[in-house]
Amino acid sequence: MVENIAGLMQDLEPEDFYLLSGVEQGMRFSEWVRQDKLPDYADLSPEEVEYRMDRCLDLELVERKTIQYEGYQLTFEGYDALALRAFAERETIRGVGAPLGVGKEGDVYEVESFTPLALKFHREGYTNFREVMKEREYTADRDHVSWLYTARKAAEREYQALEELYPDVSVPRPVDHNRHALVMDKFDGVELARAKLESEQVVAVLDLVLDEMATAYDHDWIHGDMSEHNIAVAESGLTIFDWPQAIGTDHDNAREYLTRDVDNVVGYFARKYPNETPDSLDSATIADAIEAGEFESVREFADA
Repeated sequence: MVENIAGLMQDLEPEDFYLLSGVEQGMRFSEWVRQDKLPDYADLSPEEVEYRMDRCLDLELVERKTIQYEGYQLTFEGYDALALRAFAERETIRGVGAPLGVGKEGDVYEVESFTPLALKFHREGYTNFREVMKEREYTADRDHVSWLYTARKAAEREYQALEELYPDVSVPRPVDHNRHALVMDKFDGVELARAKLESEQVVAVLDLVLDEMATAYDHDWIHGDMSEHNIAVAESGLTIFDWPQAIGTDHDNAREYLTRDVDNVVGYFARKYPNETPDSLDSATIADAIEAGEFESVREFADA
């Protein structure tokens, strides 16, 4: 867990990070890094590598396999340590606090800084690597793709989307990113899936969500994974988060992704608020309006 790694950071020595960085370097070329390659990758003597490796194994920052040859790879905790060190050196964060959300593809923590911030570690590919490889376009042209690469690219994609969308779209303000992690503003609200809207709020909130999607489209981005679980609702408004699967509007399948996002959102409202949501909303027609920059309200599409 990240809290445990944060507690270890002050006990780790520069040479420990040299070793972790060396393993990271070697994982660019193979899933498991041979021990005899590590002195060159880490710029340490063989004796120092052996000593540091024992320390990092004990701390569960690396793991070892001995089938065919002795090889090592980073654990996510080891990768977390490298990212935390980078953020600390840049003075982006001063400490890690309580978890804000833990999921199969990402862990989010409150962090100490000059203002309330959130630290997100991407976990894509570590437990469901084959599925992620099929779904994420940034793995399509790579002969060797590790979970480390997949998670890093997911963080880069999300940070890029947030940078280009904020503040025109209601997304968290991006602050910094390194490797598989990004720092952003902590935002208020509860997941739409757990919110209970009043009858008079339903269409207004649905319109707000679709309007944010339309503004994102105007900025050449499609979320790609819109659902009731990545929309936060608060008295001050809403926030759309989790953008690692975002694609550009010039993507070959952009229209398919846009229609699917619309369908996910409209379908959720229709299921949870059937009496308040207009009947027979056609997702493809709404997607047409978003694409043309003409969306105003779902009421215009009732029985369309």
